[in-house]
Amino acid sequence: MSVSEANEQNNQADRNLALELVRVTEAAAIAGGNWVGAGDKNSADGAAVDAMRNMLSTVHFNGTVVIGEGEKDEAPMLFNGEQLGDGDGPALDVAVDPVDGTRLTALGMNNALSVIAVADGGSMFDPSAVFYMEKLVTGPDAADLVDLRLPVKQNLHLVAKAKGKRINQLTVCILDRPRHAQLVEEVRATGARTRMILDGDVAGAIAACRENTGVDVMLGTGGTPEGIVAACAIKATGGIIQGRLAPKDDEEKQKAIDAGHNLDTVMTTNELVTSNNCFFAATGVTDGDLLRGVRYSGNRINTQSIVMRSKSGTVRMVEAEHIAEKWDKYQR
Repeated sequence: MSVSEANEQNNQADRNLALELVRVTEAAAIAGGNWVGAGDKNSADGAAVDAMRNMLSTVHFNGTVVIGEGEKDEAPMLFNGEQLGDGDGPALDVAVDPVDGTRLTALGMNNALSVIAVADGGSMFDPSAVFYMEKLVTGPDAADLVDLRLPVKQNLHLVAKAKGKRINQLTVCILDRPRHAQLVEEVRATGARTRMILDGDVAGAIAACRENTGVDVMLGTGGTPEGIVAACAIKATGGIIQGRLAPKDDEEKQKAIDAGHNLDTVMTTNELVTSNNCFFAATGVTDGDLLRGVRYSGNRINTQSIVMRSKSGTVRMVEAEHIAEKWDKYQR
């Protein structure tokens, strides 16, 4: 086999992996989607974890979970360090969130997703059990202008100018948390709009980087794992995520310092995920700014997904129809 033929074979494998990952998030979304509005976030998450893990065992790749259900969720599957796939090919980092927005799912609220991200082995940032980080996310127009260290007002004016909008036409996505009260006041004082979300800041981050989502910027403190997952997707959009670790207590702060992290450092997309060979896939569990949720209709299940590949900068929307009886083991 010639070098060019070998390279083409590797590229084909990459393209195939992107579609395989969509199958994984579809399975998790369909399983978790059965619990939408049922008021039981643990059952929703458990069903999605089981479906995602089962589907990942069929994927032709050599993956290791580096961001999983992990210590925070005490999960028996998809834990950090777990080996995934058939073990073939180069080592890859895998970040998963079978349901980003379990509370949203339980309450039947918008923006719950099933997500997975894959990148070259050793390329995803290790937060050393620091679960939260300050984030700033925006699209390609203002990616080279904003800086998390600048005042909120200055960043928003920079985004407005880059997008050719008035400041009162900007919409800023913020997690609805008491800790964000001052941030919300600062944003509204500029004249910009806020879109408060209960959970699901992966969806919010990606929406901030894409056109026609109604979101221009995402600000605030959210999950570090979610920030790294989002970074894999953002690499395909040309947008930017900036993050700074935000330990919640002295114990986490000491863990970060012991691991060699500078808590004043603002990390960019390429520092959160150093590889440019990233894949991201997400399937809607409930309706949201980014994707439509799972639809169940008689013997048919319909899903909407997005898949991104950073190397090519390709973003694909995937509409799929599934035969319901094939998913009987995940029905509640």
